[in-house]
Amino acid sequence: MVVSAIRAEAKYVPEGIPVVVTGIGKTAAAVAVSKALAKALAGREAADLVVLNVGTTGALRDGMAGLYLPSEVINHDINADAVRAIGLDPQESLKVEGGDGSVLASGDVFVTDPVIRTRLAERAHLVDMEAYGVVYACREYGVPVRLVKHVSDSADEASMDWPALVDASAKVLGEWVRSEVGQVR
Repeated sequence: MVVSAIRAEAKYVPEGIPVVVTGIGKTAAAVAVSKALAKALAGREAADLVVLNVGTTGALRDGMAGLYLPSEVINHDINADAVRAIGLDPQESLKVEGGDGSVLASGDVFVTDPVIRTRLAERAHLVDMEAYGVVYACREYGVPVRLVKHVSDSADEASMDWPALVDASAKVLGEWVRSEVGQVR
């Protein structure tokens, strides 16, 4: 099952592969993926299913381009220290199997501010708005998940051109799915 925030990100996913469009943000992603998994798991084992979260990402560090398979996703807009201070686990960091070592910061902020970009770059390489919700939902259902992200922008003022950049990323993502889907089915 392929999951993306908007249909344009999954435009080139090969026919016959189920695509779930979540909408924008972690909450929408977690709800949409949870609904899709509940339906897909009827009569199936969780290990028989793999979720591929394909989508665009902003580069938090200069010189980053191309395709990444993050190994960790962090919820960047939770006040984790305060939550820990009151004795609760904020679960702000989730590991992802089969990644390339990169870290993806995920939050409900569309990053265009250089101050936010610099702060996030201290902990992560990339930024998006849905991956944390996708990984969290998959973890709750016991379903394996992989993150496949293509750098569309530099998470700065130029990110406002994102709508014009999505198609180029979608082509790369579609090719990756086409070449890899036989190995993850």
